[in-house]
Amino acid sequence: MADLFGAAASEDNYDASNIEVLEGLEPVRHRPGMYVGGTDDRALHHLAAEILDNSMDEAVAGHANRIDVTLVSADTLSIRDNGRGMPVGQHPKFPDKSAVEVIMTTLHAGGKFSGKSYATSGGLHGVGASVVNALSSLLTVEIARDKKLYSQTFSRGLPQSNLTEIGSAPNRRGTSVSFTPDTEIFGDRVHFKPATLFGMAKSKAFLFAGIEIRWKCEPALLANDDAVPTEAVLHYPGGLADYLNDATSDKALMVSTPFAELAKLDGQKFEWAITWLGGGEDGFFNSYCNTVPTPLGGTHETGFRQAIVRGLRAFGDLSGNRKATDITADDVLANSAAMLSVFLRDPQFQGQTKDKLVSSDATRLTEQAVRDRFDHWLSADAARATFLLEAAIERAEDRKRRKKEKEVARKSATRKLRLPGKLADCTASDTDLTELFLVEGDSAGGSAKQARNRKTQAVLPLRGKILNVASATTEKLGANQELSDLALALGVRAGKDFKLDDLRYGRIIIMTDADVDGAHIAALLMTYFYREMPQLVEAGRLYLAQPPLYRMTQGGKTLYALDDDQREEILISSFDGRGKIETSRFKGLGEMPPAQLKETTMNPESRRLLRVDLPRRDTIGADLRRDTDQLVNTLMGKKAELRFGYIRDHAEEVLAELDV
Repeated sequence: MADLFGAAASEDNYDASNIEVLEGLEPVRHRPGMYVGGTDDRALHHLAAEILDNSMDEAVAGHANRIDVTLVSADTLSIRDNGRGMPVGQHPKFPDKSAVEVIMTTLHAGGKFSGKSYATSGGLHGVGASVVNALSSLLTVEIARDKKLYSQTFSRGLPQSNLTEIGSAPNRRGTSVSFTPDTEIFGDRVHFKPATLFGMAKSKAFLFAGIEIRWKCEPALLANDDAVPTEAVLHYPGGLADYLNDATSDKALMVSTPFAELAKLDGQKFEWAITWLGGGEDGFFNSYCNTVPTPLGGTHETGFRQAIVRGLRAFGDLSGNRKATDITADDVLANSAAMLSVFLRDPQFQGQTKDKLVSSDATRLTEQAVRDRFDHWLSADAARATFLLEAAIERAEDRKRRKKEKEVARKSATRKLRLPGKLADCTASDTDLTELFLVEGDSAGGSAKQARNRKTQAVLPLRGKILNVASATTEKLGANQELSDLALALGVRAGKDFKLDDLRYGRIIIMTDADVDGAHIAALLMTYFYREMPQLVEAGRLYLAQPPLYRMTQGGKTLYALDDDQREEILISSFDGRGKIETSRFKGLGEMPPAQLKETTMNPESRRLLRVDLPRRDTIGADLRRDTDQLVNTLMGKKAELRFGYIRDHAEEVLAELDV
C-alpha cells in the first residue's frame, strides 16, 4: 500500500482520534458549496434568495402582502416582511434557547416539514436561514410580534447576544433580516449586484400577484446603471401574463394573444404564460416551483412541454394534417417565450440549491392542468393554431434535413472520400479542368464512360427520373438515396450548408436523351440545383449537353442534327443529290456508339453545351426573385392546375415562336 499511496497511509497513526465530528453550523462553513453551490457571485446572491424565499412563503401562505428589499451597502442586504414573525418563545426541545435562535443556528430546523404552517413553500429542508447565518460575518434578525419588537445578533453562525425585547411595535409585525456575507468564505471583495437583486425581487413580484415588493438601493451603488432604480414598488396583478409582456416588450411576436392562464388542481396551483417570437428571436423558458427558480427545468417543465406538443398534434389530426405527428416539443417551442410557475405540496428538488424539480407527479399534474385549456385556446382561433402548426412542421422538416446531411457528412468523414459506387471519377483535381456528366440510365452511362476523357471527365449514371424537389417534403428529400449520392459525388452539402468552394468539378453537365423524357429529366435536375444549390447555378457551373437526335450519312460524309428543324436544314444545304442519304434516329444515348457520343456530345472541341444562367440573388430585386420562385413552383410544383393555366395562357406565344 505504501508503494501505491505513499507512507502517509500508515495504519499506526490512524485511530479514533482521526474521526472528526462537525457540530452545529460547522459543516456549512467547511463545505459551503454543498449548501449554496460554491463561493462565487451566484452563491453570494443565493444567500439573498434564501431569505427572500422565506418572506415569499409567508406571502403565499396568506400571512404577508408586503416585502421590503433594501441594499444598505455593497455588502449588506436587508429583507423585511409583514408576516407573522418568527416564533420568539422558548423551544420545547431546547429550553435554554428561543425558537429564533434554534431557527438561525440549527440545521434542519423550521416550520415547513409537516405542512401545517405552510401548505406550499420554497423552503423544505430547514437549512436556508441557518446557512445564511453560518456564512455571514454579521447577521441581525428583528421580529415584530404581539406588538413587541425583538432582536438578536449573530456572527458566523454564533449568537452574539440573546433574543432581546427592544421595544414596542403596536403597528408592526413580521420578520426583518439584515446580513453581511463573510469575506472569509466569499473573498475580500464581497459585492452584491443591484441588477441581480432587483431582477430577483421583480420576478418574485410577478410570481405571486398578491405581493407588493418595495425595492430600495443607495444611489451610490448603482454606478449610473439606468436599468435599476433607486426605489420602486413592484406589484403585478396580472401575474405571469404581466411577466411575459414585460420580458417580450421589445421583441417581435408571431401571435397577438399569449396563452396565459392559472389553474388549481388537487389543492395545488399552476400558472403559465407562453407566446411565440418572430423575426429570428431566440426563445426562453423560465420555470419556478413555489416561487423558487428552476434554471435546470425539471418534471414540471416536462409536463408543460408534453401538454403543448400533444395539443398541437391533436389539432393537426383534427384538421387532417398528417405531418403533425412528426413534430416534437423542440419544434413547437423552439422560438417560444414561456413562463411556468407551480405551487406544490412537498416538492422534491435536486440538491439544496434547488436548480431542478424532480417531483415525479409534477409531470402528470402540470400536463393535466395545461392540456385541456390549451386545446380550447387553439380551437378558439383556428387560423392562429394553423399558423403555429405549420411553423412547427417547417422546423421539423428542417431538423430532419439537417440530421440527414450530418449523417452524409459523417459517412464522408469516416471513409475519407467515399463516392457513390456508380461514379466513374476523373483523375485530375483542378476544377478549371474537371467536369461531371450526369447521365440518364446505366446504358448511356456505360457509353459515356467509354467515350470520356478519363483525366478530366467524370460520369455519374442516374436511375431515370429523379425526385421532383419542388413538390417533395423535406423528409422525402432527405431520404432520397439518388440525391444523396449526387451531393456526395459533387463533394457538397445541399441546402443552407452548401459551399461553392467544396465543389469537386468545374462544370456539371446534364446529359439526357434528346426526347421528351430526356427533357423532363433535365428539368427535374435543374429544379433540384435551383432549389438546393442555387449558388452553383449563379456561378455558371451548370450546363446542358446537346446530343443529336439524328445521324445522316451520304457516302463518306456524316452529319448530325439536334432536332427535326435542323435535320431539314442539313438535308437541303449540306448534301448534294448524287446519292442516297441514310438517316437514322437515335433512340437514346445508350444506343450511340462511344466514338460518336464522344465526337458529338463530350469532346470539348466538337460538342455544343448550353449554360444554365441564373443571376446572383444579391444582384436582382426582391420582385424578380419572387417571380422566379413562383414560376418554378408553377411549372414544377404539386398543383397541376397551375401548370395547365400557364400552358393555356402562353400557348399562343409558343406557337408564334415556332411559326405554326
